Amino acid sequence: MILTNRINVFRLAFFFLSINLLFAGCFVYKFNDAVIPTNVKTVKIGFIENKARYINPQLSPKLTDKLQSKITNQTKLTRTNNDDADYVISGAITNYDPSQTVGVSAQQASTNRLTVTVHIVLRKTLENKVDEFDVSRSFDFSANLTLQQAEGQLLEEVVRNLTDEIFNRIFNNW
Repeated sequence: MILTNRINVFRLAFFFLSINLLFAGCFVYKFNDAVIPTNVKTVKIGFIENKARYINPQLSPKLTDKLQSKITNQTKLTRTNNDDADYVISGAITNYDPSQTVGVSAQQASTNRLTVTVHIVLRKTLENKVDEFDVSRSFDFSANLTLQQAEGQLLEEVVRNLTDEIFNRIFNNW
């Protein structure tokens, strides 16, 4: 009787383990996978213009290049220069604003913050639809640094973070 119960428990455990493995294999999700409708094949990525009040001359070309690379490397979309691409992505840096923020003591800030905002326009030609959204990120830096020094230290982080957020908003619906 005890042996029969152990065999039944073993069979039941094996059954549930098999079911778990079966379903786990069917529902694998990865955060870096882009979700793109199957009929979308081409993308045009325009230059992200700098329309902010203060202009960092390196930001616009680096952001455009990084976005183009990310889309090319992480999707199966074919880049084109045609305006009739399935997705047409354009944008502009609309805010690049340094400010004093954190840790005010003795009337002086110990940390400054750089806030960068990018406005993105995504034209989905197959759906005859236009989506627009803003991506905004803040980056803290020491108040002992000048803005130019901070820009040198923060540029790669700014570009990487903004690119990731733009990509996720377009392709992962985040």
